Amino acid sequence: MINLKRVFFLFLITLFLSCNSTDELQIKTGDIIFRGTTTSELSQAINDVTQTEIKTNYTHMGVCEVVENNVFVYHADLGKGVVKELLIDFLKSPNETEYVADIYRIKNAKKINFKSAIKEANVLIGNEYNTTYILEDDGYYCSEYVYELFKKDSVFDLEPMTFKDPKTNSFHKGWIEHYQKLGIEIPEGKLGCNPNVMASSVTIRFVKNIQ
Repeated sequence: MINLKRVFFLFLITLFLSCNSTDELQIKTGDIIFRGTTTSELSQAINDVTQTEIKTNYTHMGVCEVVENNVFVYHADLGKGVVKELLIDFLKSPNETEYVADIYRIKNAKKINFKSAIKEANVLIGNEYNTTYILEDDGYYCSEYVYELFKKDSVFDLEPMTFKDPKTNSFHKGWIEHYQKLGIEIPEGKLGCNPNVMASSVTIRFVKNIQ
C-alpha cells in the first residue's frame, strides 16, 4: 500500500530543492561577471600575461545589479570609461567574435553591503579608463574598478603585476607597444589586479556560464 503522506513529503522536498536550485542560478545584485577574450591586441596582451588556467581565460569583468527584470553591469571599459550598461550590451562584441561570460558570486555574501557597493559604482560612473594600469593614476581599469567597489570588504587582494610573457619571461610585445605610446616605463612589479587572478580567488565561487 502506498504511503500517501510519504509520497507527498518527498514531493515537497523535491519541489523545494528544485526551487532553490533555480534561485541559485539566477543572477543577483553583487554578482561579478567575467568576460572572455576578444580579438583586440590589448585583450590578447592581457590574456597572454595573466592567464592562470584555461577555465579562467578572462580579460574583462564587471559587477551586476538586478532591477526588476533587467540586469545591468557596472564596468570600466577601454574607450568608454566607467559605465552602466544592460547585460545584453555588455555582451555585445564590436566585431564578429562572441564573448564568453561567466557569473561568480562572493561566498560570504551576507557580510557584504551590496547597496553600498552599488552606490559607489554609480558615483564612479563617468570616470575615464586607466590606460596606465597604475593604481595611483586617474581613472579605473576593469579589475581595479571592481576591486575598489569591494575594497572595504576585503574581497580581493592586490598582487605585483607582470607584463612578461610566461613562455619567454620577456615583456610581451603588445605591452611594449602600449607603454611606448604612453611614453612611460612598463610598471612591472607594481601592485595591481587582473580578471584571471580575481576569478581564481577563494572568496568567490563560480555560478554559471551565460554565453
